[in-house]
Amino acid sequence: MIRKLSLLDRSRTREGHPAPEALRDTVDLARTAEELGYHRFWVSEHHSVPGVAGSAPTVLAAAVAAATRRIRVGTGGVMLPNHQPLVVAEQFGVLEALFPGRIDMGLGRSVGFTNGIRRALGRDTGDADRFEEQLAELLGWLDGSQQAHPQVHARPAEGLRIPAYVLATGEGAGIAARAGLPLVVGDLRTRGRVVEVVEAYRGEFRASARGAEPYVVVSGSVAVAATTEEARRILVPEAWSVAYSRTRGSFPPLRPAEEVEALAMTVKERELYEGALAGHVHGTEEQVAAELAEVAELTGADELLVTTSTYDRTALLESHRRLARIAGL
Repeated sequence: MIRKLSLLDRSRTREGHPAPEALRDTVDLARTAEELGYHRFWVSEHHSVPGVAGSAPTVLAAAVAAATRRIRVGTGGVMLPNHQPLVVAEQFGVLEALFPGRIDMGLGRSVGFTNGIRRALGRDTGDADRFEEQLAELLGWLDGSQQAHPQVHARPAEGLRIPAYVLATGEGAGIAARAGLPLVVGDLRTRGRVVEVVEAYRGEFRASARGAEPYVVVSGSVAVAATTEEARRILVPEAWSVAYSRTRGSFPPLRPAEEVEALAMTVKERELYEGALAGHVHGTEEQVAAELAEVAELTGADELLVTTSTYDRTALLESHRRLARIAGL
């Protein structure tokens, strides 16, 4: 069993519940995560996605940090190609100054997922290829080593110790290794691929001032309930949302599991829905403990970042409580 557990909440909207409620739910969930003993709580960045309210992760991280006292708070992640590194450094500098010793800087290399969003952000798909360059610049703003802009400084970030994490698969894992940074990799449905990425990262890792040894965080959905069927139902709303997006091009708010299960799906929708349900860690406490022990054995991960989203908030909170109990938090 991976003993260090953390949560990532994507502020998923739910049918009949407006986006502001999703953001308040995220803050409430962070309080619960702290009470349960989770190590860190991260929020995400999505732009113009109907089913996600979290578009400004550093702003939301500030709200989460202000509502909690001990748990580490960060982003999973800020998509660096969407931003100027100086601005990202300044934002995290403000967070660290306000909440010293509690802020994590999780960074990803994705850009907006449609042409329209990319144009609105002033970016294109090629900007993702500059991630390694941008990452080096960002780290330089933090430690004061950047030389590209003489006499310019990231205030109040320069000189502050803000842990950086790279969210990545494939090439991104190599970037994390070369920078000597921790790697966040998912998802657990493709464990063979996760193992390949982790092994490549460890093999290429170069010790740095930010990390003497590799550090691996594996991420994925985990659902725990009294029965296997109840745990599976936690996963149903997100699975349908994924299937819907792949057939209609729009990622919708989450619907109740019972509504999804009553839907008449086309053959293609059913195939996508069942595929989106498959492979996640779910079941009773005993089943999940055994499965996570297998994940730990396969990956040697230092930490598990749980990314579960669902319509039923009560079931979600109970799942997180059960998982905390499994890990002995």
